[in-house]
This record gives sequence, structure tokens and C-alpha cells, in this order.
Amino acid sequence: MNTYMAKPATVEKKWYVIDASGLALGRCAAEVAKILRGKNKTTFTPHVDCGDYVIVINSDKLVLTGKKLEQKYFKRYSGYTSGLKLTQYSKMMEEKSDVALMRAVKGMLPKNALGRTMLTHCHIFKGDHNMQAQQPVEYKIGGKN
Repeated sequence: MNTYMAKPATVEKKWYVIDASGLALGRCAAEVAKILRGKNKTTFTPHVDCGDYVIVINSDKLVLTGKKLEQKYFKRYSGYTSGLKLTQYSKMMEEKSDVALMRAVKGMLPKNALGRTMLTHCHIFKGDHNMQAQQPVEYKIGGKN
């Protein structure tokens, strides 16, 4: 029996829309990363971009469980002495919930050129999306939505 290896020219890509309202940030990011990587397909090939496109709506209604809103921090470093900037996730989720989800998804993708390409296939919106022309199919995560 031979192992199937997908070719970039033969991969069929679909568009999925995920409603993130009421979902946990990490669980939503894990599902989005799985779709972007193509692990939900039977034709998954690690070295080929065989994933689909993902549209996430209502990112401002994502939930962080436990005390993560107060205890978790978003860290940036400028490169200069004492250039560490800390932002509490409670403020991050109020102002930039789409960036918080994008960084969570980015951490779950491969750290190479293929992963950076996959990340460009993810579109996150705080409210409703404007990508009806792609005719996305609704993707259900767990039993939440």
C-alpha cells in the first residue's frame, strides 16, 4: 500500500466560517489551526499547504476561562533596555480580541514559511464578515454553536 502525498496543484480549498461567540480562546484557536493546516482532511500532507480558508466572526465574544483575564499578560519587547511592554488580557480582549486570537493561532502553526502562508488564510472579524462572495460554509465547533 502506498502513502498518498498531495500535490499543491491538486488540493481543493474551501472556505469555512466559525462563530466564536461563547467559545474559549484556546479551543477556538486550536480548531482554526487544525483547519488551516488541513488536518481535518483525509489527504493531509505535512509539507504541502492543503488547508482551507477560515473566517472567524464575533471574536469580541470569546471567553477566557479561570482567572486568565487578570493573571495572563500579552508581552512585547522592543529590543531596548527595559523595553518590555505588558498588557493584561482583560484589556487585550476588550480592545484587540482579533489580535489575541490571531496570536494564539500563530503559535499553533508550523514556525516556517509554510506556517506563515497558512496564517494568511485566516480572516478574523469582531462582528459580522464581508466575505459573502467566497460562499463560506458554517463550521461547528463542539456543541457550542
